[in-house]
Amino acid sequence: MQTDPRIDAYIEKSADFARPMLRKLRADIHAICPDTEEKIKWGAPSFSYRGKNLCGMAAFKSHAACFIQGERKEEGAEGMGEFGKMRSMADLPSKARISVLLRERMKVIEGAVAKPKKAPKPELDVPADLAKALKASTAAAWFFRDFPPSARRDYIEWITEAKTDDTRARRLAQAIEWIAEGKHRNWKYVKK
Repeated sequence: MQTDPRIDAYIEKSADFARPMLRKLRADIHAICPDTEEKIKWGAPSFSYRGKNLCGMAAFKSHAACFIQGERKEEGAEGMGEFGKMRSMADLPSKARISVLLRERMKVIEGAVAKPKKAPKPELDVPADLAKALKASTAAAWFFRDFPPSARRDYIEWITEAKTDDTRARRLAQAIEWIAEGKHRNWKYVKK
């Protein structure tokens, strides 16, 4: 059983009533699904299986919660999670009940079909005025050639979508300046 020390810390910071519940839930989850991976997601302990969300748990001021990914609340349950607000060990679902739900979720994960990848957009032809400007700037030509197709497409679309000749000329001049500096079209918004 591989554990995440952040979950140990989360449990230790939890209210006294919640600690034994969280420890028991964690042990049950690992016993049912030994291949689970622990993480902190959304600020609470989360467990994944084969890279997909399996379940999670959380502690609050006056209750704890357990949630199985994709499950519905049990009849009459209030609060977050399938089992409602758990205030004591007596409120915990049985290991057998958790086992049924986790095994159902594991089957869903095992049967999951990967989404087909989108076909890449076709490479756009470089318009004559852009080709001429790139030929005049060695640095711009070199960077433009090494840009990924999406970056080249961004510049080509930006230039060709101009509605007036003046706008197109301004965009072309700006594009050559930025390209010569190795900047993608939306370089201002890229996190550093």
